[in-house]
Amino acid sequence: MSLPIEDLPAWSHLNDVSFSNVKVTNTEGKGYGVLSQTDLTAAEGTTETPILLTVPHNLVLNAAAVEEHAKEDKDFRQLLEALELRSARTDILLFLLVQTARASRTSHPSVGVSNPWAEYLQFLPKTVSVPTMWPEQERLLLRGTSLWSAVDAKLRALSSELQTIHEASSGIPGWDELLWEGNNPVFFSDWVRLDALYRSRCLELPRSGESMVPCIDMINHSSSATAYYDENSKDEVVLRLRPRSSISGGEEVTISYGDNKSAAEMLFSYGFIDTTSTAESLVLPLMPFADDPLAKAKLVAFGKAPKLHVARENGTIRWESEFAHLKCVNEEDGLEFRVLQETDGGRQLRVFWKDEDVTDRTAEFEELNKSHDFPAVMRLRTVVVVEECLQAQLDWLEESQHDERPSELDQDCVRSATLLRQIEAALLRDTLTQLEQEKNSLLASENVVAYLGSMETASLDLAGAEASNEDEDFS
Repeated sequence: MSLPIEDLPAWSHLNDVSFSNVKVTNTEGKGYGVLSQTDLTAAEGTTETPILLTVPHNLVLNAAAVEEHAKEDKDFRQLLEALELRSARTDILLFLLVQTARASRTSHPSVGVSNPWAEYLQFLPKTVSVPTMWPEQERLLLRGTSLWSAVDAKLRALSSELQTIHEASSGIPGWDELLWEGNNPVFFSDWVRLDALYRSRCLELPRSGESMVPCIDMINHSSSATAYYDENSKDEVVLRLRPRSSISGGEEVTISYGDNKSAAEMLFSYGFIDTTSTAESLVLPLMPFADDPLAKAKLVAFGKAPKLHVARENGTIRWESEFAHLKCVNEEDGLEFRVLQETDGGRQLRVFWKDEDVTDRTAEFEELNKSHDFPAVMRLRTVVVVEECLQAQLDWLEESQHDERPSELDQDCVRSATLLRQIEAALLRDTLTQLEQEKNSLLASENVVAYLGSMETASLDLAGAEASNEDEDFS
């Protein structure tokens, strides 16, 4: 079910949401937005800027609100407790899923307690322009970008989450009927939509943390935002005019979704890229060498997904990857893994670097490698690994540009994907140029030259020993 935005004032009045000189309406090319109904100004030096919108605390949706709801709804509490793996996000999405399911039923469901969010969700769009909701052909436009694997991983995670919910709820009376049976069962697309709504509308409140706030989540983004949200002494969420800002009647009120998010992150979370405010950065997965006998141990000891982060800040390119430095060391350098038996019968993997226990410092191998006899060699190895990773990504990005594509594609998706490809390709090329310069500088350094010389000497000594053995006649 959907409700026209013209019905939102009635819902707002019923739930004590207060609008002051602003209204929610359709905006050209952006869906819903908030417009000023009169000229508004926040004079310079004003400490209390005009309040445009006030949302009561009981409508703010976060982990704490879900817990409060579960106290009133014993059926929902039972459903929550049936899930073994929970987080603030999954609790919120499950709450939204139940409210969506209740709103879609013509008859009164036997489980669940209704909440104002059940009706508010009907004002929200049925589709969101984030890549997880793009049709399959449009998602292929992301091949070669940093979003390709991220979107695929997200969709697989969402599928697993919904399967877990289905398995946990199937044996609980009433929930099968509400969620999975009848004329309007829950589909995977419903869960994907709720996740998209959460990512694109979740706010970071000063005191309440990650929360969804009705009506304020209708406000669009601008790098030159004219308003900001805050919490007052009553824990209400208020929208205020920014200091030294002015808005004309009929002009859109905007907030900032963040100035330091990458193009990929903006597209992934919000469905668009603002070139005036996005940061030039990208994140790529980085795995161990396929033939590294210590690969599995390194991943276990590192304890998180290995990544490579590249960014350009104020014209300067930097890269960082905690795992890249660990990836490039081996036993000959002084790395050792030991499995220690614990008193309770369990076993623990410990990491040693030059006989020192560094299990809690696996993210610090950039610093630890400086204690190596040839630190420049260790740095050179890491630079080469990073260069190869970025070159492979750029090659894939350029090759996928020539993939065959259907003629009928959503043009908004095409524009967004094309812009992302251009941004990431430029950053990859410039970073590779910088890495090549650093590599050449390291190759010319005394430390690396000395190491290569020692390796050549050792190789000659080995070859001589082998030749001498061949000359011996043991007959």
